[in-house]
Amino acid sequence: MTTTHLDSPLQSISRRRRAAAEIALAMGGFGIGTGEFAIMGLLPNVGADLGLTAPQVGHLISAYALGVVIGAPLIAVMAARLPRRLLLIVLMVVFAAGNFASALAPTYGSVMLFRFLSGLPHGAYFGVAALVAAAMAEPSGRGQAVGRVMLGLNVAVLIGNPLATWLGQATSWRFAFVFVGLVGILTIALLRFILPHVPASRLNSPLKELGALKLEQVWLTLGIGAIGFGGLFSVVSYIAPTLINVSGVSPGLIPFALSFVGAGMIVGNIVAGRLTDRHLMRAIGMLLAWNVIMLALFPFAAGNAVTAMISVFLIGTGVAIGVPLQIRLMDVAPNAQTLSASLNHSAFNMANALGAWLGGVAIAGGYGWTSTGWVGMALALGGVAIFGVAAHRARRA
Repeated sequence: MTTTHLDSPLQSISRRRRAAAEIALAMGGFGIGTGEFAIMGLLPNVGADLGLTAPQVGHLISAYALGVVIGAPLIAVMAARLPRRLLLIVLMVVFAAGNFASALAPTYGSVMLFRFLSGLPHGAYFGVAALVAAAMAEPSGRGQAVGRVMLGLNVAVLIGNPLATWLGQATSWRFAFVFVGLVGILTIALLRFILPHVPASRLNSPLKELGALKLEQVWLTLGIGAIGFGGLFSVVSYIAPTLINVSGVSPGLIPFALSFVGAGMIVGNIVAGRLTDRHLMRAIGMLLAWNVIMLALFPFAAGNAVTAMISVFLIGTGVAIGVPLQIRLMDVAPNAQTLSASLNHSAFNMANALGAWLGGVAIAGGYGWTSTGWVGMALALGGVAIFGVAAHRARRA
């Protein structure tokens, strides 16, 4: 099984410090997840304050996603020789500064710029954090270690996003970004004093990182995430109006309903870690099949408030696919792990954009709110098809 250049020194630390280091890494994920999703609940507040139209405010979300897609490969290549801890701290400094700047930005253009800058560290942070978590773990526990670190993002959906949204609505949307920036500062302190220092390997180089782009299995694995994971976003992007217009859920209960998505994500990540450690490729296939089934059931479950809530929770568990895909990318690009691991989150943001767009096309085409389930199922089946190609090519190789 492939390991990282960091294995030996990191595996020598105590279990207690290892657990504390995972919490520190997860705290960064909590801050990034809160910063990414909080603005979705504050779009009306931002628009009213800056005098923006709905499409203009929506572009702020796109600016952040663009930062993620561009920043992940760019930073991974440029920072190939940096020690992991230093790189994580620098990434969190940029993230915190971008959020503080977003809170102070006076115009639409400046907010757009700072949201873009805030998104740049996103993919690289999660990629490097996953590498460090896997390096600290025993070879048979890499999936669970990565899953625990990724829990920070899931807890952000469950707790961080509602908290930041409430803060922004009760005071000003700007204070939501201040809150996210403060989480970033806390993460910097935790990383500095808890995460062990490990010198960068002299084997790392920008050219070796770029070598990942020549590997067929890297592109196939990224394709599984970019297509197969898009199904979840097809449904979740329109879950609020679907629950109101189809399931009969009161608008006041929508935040509570959305928490079911976050709860499902947490459960999914925990289960994914164990499945990944038992059999990596089988875990990817099983989780893709699970997504297909859960998304296909959504149109039938959406007609009742109770079954809709259960369905939303089960669809949320589909985020579990991220853990085995992260480990898979580490294994298929052993000499370019920073770039390949970081690109995983670029792929997920592409899935976000693709799923939301196709779901919107289906709704605008008159197929109804629940048609997002069928779109999601089709995307998940696309992920299954790419996985089939990847598995076949891997066996032949």
